Amino acid sequence: MKKYIIGTIAAAFCCAVLLSTIQAQELQQGISDKILRFHVLANSDSSEDQTLKLKVRDEVGSYLSVMLSDAASMEESEEIALENLDEIEQIASEVIREEGYDYDVTVSLENCRFPEKTYGIYTFPSGNYEALRVVIGDGEGQNWWCVLYPNLCFSGSMYAVDEVSGEKLSVELTDEEYAAILENGDYEVSFKILKFMNRILE
Repeated sequence: MKKYIIGTIAAAFCCAVLLSTIQAQELQQGISDKILRFHVLANSDSSEDQTLKLKVRDEVGSYLSVMLSDAASMEESEEIALENLDEIEQIASEVIREEGYDYDVTVSLENCRFPEKTYGIYTFPSGNYEALRVVIGDGEGQNWWCVLYPNLCFSGSMYAVDEVSGEKLSVELTDEEYAAILENGDYEVSFKILKFMNRILE
């Protein structure tokens, strides 16, 4: 009987882990389907390259804030970004040259793998997201990112998340998705498993 109980508990535990993993993946997918990220990668982690990264970010960001100001959907934001990739690349290249560097720069709209990241009061789970990427040189330095749609990058002061931008995000996401990103990245399955196990053992 003891072995049977242990086996049942182990099976229930595995099922709970699997269920929680599936739910977390579905939640991440739901979030990623509704946001467009802005991603700038520095050539290296040297102080000079990191400073250059921020200067490129500022110039490209100023351009994007105007171009995307009237975008009403993620799809429209992606379309505008795609139409202006060459212009964005030119802007970034000009900054690099003006600062005395000869790095190449590539700009693309692509699906990228991101680790868990916090921006302002929001923590986005790890997973694949559509992103407008600006890669400077080798792109091996620390990166900078924000959310282009819904616009968390440019509301209020540049690159600061304010109440208005947060409201836009809450409209785009479901209640569950919005609540999840406010949980400070707490995507651990242990709490759900604990509740599940308690029900099994009652």
